[in-house]
Amino acid sequence: MGVVRIDEGIDSGLAWHHGNPVTEGRAMADGVGVADLGTRDVVEIEGPDRLTWLHALTTQHLESLAPGVATTALVLAHTGHIEHVLHGVDDGERFLAWTEPGHGAALVEWLERMKFMSRVEVRLREDLRMAWFGHRIAVTQGWAARDSELGGSDVFLPRDAELPGDEQSAVPVGMWAYEAARIAAGVPRVFVDTDHRTIPNEIGLLGTHLEKGCYRGQETVARVHTLGRPPRRLVQLHLDGSLSSLPDQGAPLMLDGRAVGFVGSSARHHELGPIALALVKRNVAVDAQLLADDIPAAQETLVDPDVGLHVRPVLR
Repeated sequence: MGVVRIDEGIDSGLAWHHGNPVTEGRAMADGVGVADLGTRDVVEIEGPDRLTWLHALTTQHLESLAPGVATTALVLAHTGHIEHVLHGVDDGERFLAWTEPGHGAALVEWLERMKFMSRVEVRLREDLRMAWFGHRIAVTQGWAARDSELGGSDVFLPRDAELPGDEQSAVPVGMWAYEAARIAAGVPRVFVDTDHRTIPNEIGLLGTHLEKGCYRGQETVARVHTLGRPPRRLVQLHLDGSLSSLPDQGAPLMLDGRAVGFVGSSARHHELGPIALALVKRNVAVDAQLLADDIPAAQETLVDPDVGLHVRPVLR
């Protein structure tokens, strides 16, 4: 079987699988997978003030960021709701970041408005593409962000670069296996597993540093962290494997006939079976059986309902 591609949605055009999703899932787990993430938007920020400037604007501690180290940062509204996300790396001269498909232009526009007297230049890099390399795959070209949330490297490559893949040292994997690994790791995808009301505390403080200077939206983050009890919490759902369907993104999460949250991304994992991420109201019992788009679902706790901290150590 050849490559099967996604024909709709934000990842349209990417490989869904390369013929054997189970083999690809194992390659992800073994650190030898290579996934094309070419639909992501890439943003470049240059200039001597780039890290101190981003440090002041975002939720992340960036002013002393070492070259080559992966980082995630959020831009919040004054209310604390998530507006933008950057997954990036600095190489000593520039900061390269990817954000979700279709969100790059708005991010660049917002950053341009925030430049003031800072010595920075911001641009979209449509000539670059994103890929993910497992931790056992050597990166010989492009810019690598080591130790991403999935344990490998986010790699920025020239748009026409060939990805490695000889099915021995590097195995091409599609979005089926990549997304399944991400969901299994409990890593939310902003704008897919979140909505316009999401605050960092609800998703385990992804990309949010609690010991840094003031930034827009910090008051909400600090208050919820100090007092506890975020309005909602991220959970992993283990879905009824006897059914062939997966829940639609955005489908309501039901308990006793009432909506208590919504489903984000879902996938079939090569070991865990059908799984999903969801945001659920904080006061829903952690052992409550839910319905995700009419599919029975059991919860696995990812975010402490009282403190808002993520219980999975891989999430930064």
